[in-house]
Amino acid sequence: MPAKSARGGAEVPGVKTNEREGTRAVLRHSRMSASKVRQVLNLIRGQDVDKAAEILSLGDREAAVTVGKVLASAVANAVHNDGLDAEELFVSACYADEGSTLKRWRPRARGRATRIRKRTSHITIIVSRLPEDRIARRRAKQAANTSQRSRRVAGSRRRQQAESTTTTTTEPVVDDQDTGAEAWDDEATHADDLVTETEAGPLEESDFEGDEVTDEDDYDGADEDGDEDGAEIADEATAEVADDVTDEDAEAETDEDEDNVEANVEDEDTDGDSAEEKGK
Repeated sequence: MPAKSARGGAEVPGVKTNEREGTRAVLRHSRMSASKVRQVLNLIRGQDVDKAAEILSLGDREAAVTVGKVLASAVANAVHNDGLDAEELFVSACYADEGSTLKRWRPRARGRATRIRKRTSHITIIVSRLPEDRIARRRAKQAANTSQRSRRVAGSRRRQQAESTTTTTTEPVVDDQDTGAEAWDDEATHADDLVTETEAGPLEESDFEGDEVTDEDDYDGADEDGDEDGAEIADEATAEVADDVTDEDAEAETDEDEDNVEANVEDEDTDGDSAEEKGK
């Protein structure tokens, strides 16, 4: 039988809000006006529980914090008391009724006073289980998302394995025993003189005795193998040294000639002086 309102017994369409099926949570005497709370409740009415909680967390109104706590309480009641799954719940009804009004007084001019009304409200949120068709669509969507994610993960793993295989095949094979010949330039080493640990065993001090370089070899400029570049450099160095020695000898001869000329002049002076003395 449809319910009737208090005004003239008119029939009210649908079920009364306080007679809705579902699990509810009520906050009484909230120190906030019902008009402010209703603006927030209109945003979450009919939404899934997860989406409603996200909307309230991103809201910038003060009532959003209070409504969020009431919603969490309703979900907890549905899970612990009625044994429902939290992921299958939605906000079937939510409303805010006016509560008692606290009256305060403010003094005004000419000894008058003004009434201050501090409004309160009763907040009610009802959560219910989603219909079967919506639950089926949600599960199908979640399964599709899961399959897509599994395919993406499998594809990424296959690509990583292919890259690792390509890397291992393209890397050069390195011997365990390193002779150290790679560190020397091709021009500075000779294939005949190169002695490695793999061919002749570990190196000893006697292997390096023939590598000593003497001063004569430096002046000659060419080793036993007939290095023409070293010979040319040594010839140039020898020529420069010879030119320096020749210049020094010439300077020394000119100095001696000057000394001899000066000595002859002095002797002539002394001989002239002695002849004059004899004539006197």
